[in-house]
Amino acid sequence: MQQYIYISLFLSLTYVFIILRYFINWKSIPAWEIPPNFSPQTKVTIIIPARNESAYIQTCIQSILDQKYPTQLFEILVIDDHSEDNTTELVRQFQAPNTHVLLLNKFISNRKELQSFKKKAIEIGIKNSKGDLIISTDADCIVPPNWLHYLVSFYEKEQYKFIAAPVNFHKEISLFEKFQSLDFIGMMGVTGAGIYGRFMNMCNGANLAYEKRAFYAVEGFNGIDKIASGDDMLLLQKMAKHFPNQVGFLKNKNATVLTNAKPDLKSFYQQRIRWASKSGNYQELQILFILALVFFFCLSIVFNLILLPFFFTKIGWVFLTQLFIKTIIDFFYLNHLTSFFQRKDLMKIFFPAQVFHILYIFVFGLLGNLVKEYSWKGRKVK
Repeated sequence: MQQYIYISLFLSLTYVFIILRYFINWKSIPAWEIPPNFSPQTKVTIIIPARNESAYIQTCIQSILDQKYPTQLFEILVIDDHSEDNTTELVRQFQAPNTHVLLLNKFISNRKELQSFKKKAIEIGIKNSKGDLIISTDADCIVPPNWLHYLVSFYEKEQYKFIAAPVNFHKEISLFEKFQSLDFIGMMGVTGAGIYGRFMNMCNGANLAYEKRAFYAVEGFNGIDKIASGDDMLLLQKMAKHFPNQVGFLKNKNATVLTNAKPDLKSFYQQRIRWASKSGNYQELQILFILALVFFFCLSIVFNLILLPFFFTKIGWVFLTQLFIKTIIDFFYLNHLTSFFQRKDLMKIFFPAQVFHILYIFVFGLLGNLVKEYSWKGRKVK
């Protein structure tokens, strides 16, 4: 029992170290501002894979067309992945000269052999692109007014091969959706801190930019094309390995792409299983090591709660210490991030979110390694 207590306390201190490392590196990232009188020179292709996105696609495209970026320097390519609704027709209604839709089924001969439709859609988009810089987002997203100016000015000044930028949820209604938003803001801190500190490369495919020639230099999705997800993180890790120190994170709340949290537990479960399922394919062992430490810390809290009725005098103070440590360090970390993204309102649900977060890490840490099938966009994926 004594050794178990020592392990629980060690995991608690390790968790504090991990969160402090995230916080310090996040704080160290210079905030990027568009230079005065910036005049972009880079030709850009925005790639949007879409499947059954009739509810969102027009809002997404309109937010991009509303950019002040020179029209002759950017194009929008929507790649329709076998939609069963009128996604394609809605895109064509724009009749904008720089907005095009490609049908994925025109480029593939055998659907049964294809493991990742999204990767294939992006690959087809890049192959048919005119831009030198590829920018990706999702069809259910809204981009901010100066999105392209932020990304391209950052690219032209820093010359990164791959750029990750923030993604947040918005328009939350329920407590459940607000929890996802708070958790996701924490993940953005992890993303920025890890890239800047060069100790873990994570990103979200809703807000990425990379050189077309860099994509081909790492042979695109070759080697990760048999994995259903991972068009973002696994590509980033290939880029980081091939181009050391040429991956950057754009830190500015006004460059944040917005999307919606999942409205119910079923869709949330499918999304997070999809995210967790690719962890076994990470090329960077330090990511797996950090994720494992966080998982075992949360696992120890759950186990200590179960053991409380049987070993209250020995376990009680350990359990309370762990809760206290996690609550204090998470509050410190998330309070700063919500302030940066101007979402301090989310801190109102911090305490109930703490309970959910422990269970979330525990449950999906297990299921991500056990469940190998999930549903995505109406498809069963293995």
